[in-house]
Amino acid sequence: MKKCPFCAEEIQDEAIKCKHCGEFIDESIKRQFEEMRIRWYFRTSFIILAVLTVGPLALPLIWLRPGIAKGWKIGLTLGVLVLTWLTWVATVDSFHVLKQYGQLIQGMSIGGIRRA
Repeated sequence: MKKCPFCAEEIQDEAIKCKHCGEFIDESIKRQFEEMRIRWYFRTSFIILAVLTVGPLALPLIWLRPGIAKGWKIGLTLGVLVLTWLTWVATVDSFHVLKQYGQLIQGMSIGGIRRA
């Protein structure tokens, strides 16, 4: 058994992290763990959710995320832009269809319904 250099509690000789205070015993291991941890806003699930909700406004999350190759970033950017364009075209088309239905309903209410 040895003492933790931070809280002076007894810990096992093989311990990497103190079970009492939560500090890493060796600084090099602490740095490795901190580098491996990825921030919540760079996690894949959050980026996918952001792209699906706000579209191209989520592109900075892709470009600032560490560990993604530049080719992937370019490909994902193009994919998001194409998806956004297709969504825009479908939305505009839907508004045109709704406008036509509105005109059809107005014409029926003004002219009345004809029965044979």
